[in-house]
Amino acid sequence: MKQGTQGSARTGIPDAPVRGTRVPPQQRAADVDRNRDLADGAGAVRGEHTHSETPIPRPRQVLQRPSVRGQILDALRTALVGGELTPGEVYSAPALGDRFGVSATPVREAMQQLATEGAVEVVPNRGFRVVERGARELAELAEIRALIEVPVMLRLARTVPAARWADLRPLAEGTVRAASSGCRATYAESDRAFHRAVLALAGNEQLVQIAEDLHRRAQWPLVGGPATRGRADLVADAAEHLALLDALAAGEWDVVRSLVQEHFAGAA
Repeated sequence: MKQGTQGSARTGIPDAPVRGTRVPPQQRAADVDRNRDLADGAGAVRGEHTHSETPIPRPRQVLQRPSVRGQILDALRTALVGGELTPGEVYSAPALGDRFGVSATPVREAMQQLATEGAVEVVPNRGFRVVERGARELAELAEIRALIEVPVMLRLARTVPAARWADLRPLAEGTVRAASSGCRATYAESDRAFHRAVLALAGNEQLVQIAEDLHRRAQWPLVGGPATRGRADLVADAAEHLALLDALAAGEWDVVRSLVQEHFAGAA
């Protein structure tokens, strides 16, 4: 937590609202049930007289209700990457629920997801502790990412037309703008979007998901401070995206290999 900024005694998160983390008020249970009845036609099951009504065909698309859990999960991930959730600290679901304006249930569910990803660990009767990570774990993640992504990018450099790489340039330029803002959370999201788009050209969804998980884990903060990489480091990292696109479009395989390996090593 930055000096001079007061935080909640229960959560350790700064009192200033986290950008983009406010969740709309939850519906009452009665409202949810009523909406479900209208969507699913459950009135007949509950004994209401519907035999004289003209049947209404089901919509071609199933309407999706907003996922509070999903919004909370995104908010917690942003707070984690941004250093607002401190490694080693314990946070309770009720206190975080108060922070986000929701009940403890979606917070607890989101925290359980983060626990399966290795970002937090369950502390019985207390809440969830943010995992403390060191440089060695980051280096190991960088090695694994290189083992997966380097061969894929080398294959793509041989098979993907230059015009397709040009289509990804706006995403690469977006990472430069995000890095210039100095916001780690904003850059982390933009960085993942670029790498995801590159790997998606391989047509292997399982590969994309595994690489995304490793990438997200590599962005978690280290012990000793919320940020080990400053704005200059983020800008340099983003510039490598543009250089990588140029090498991929030109089919310069050795340059691609070198850039990707150095890119992951720098991220660690």
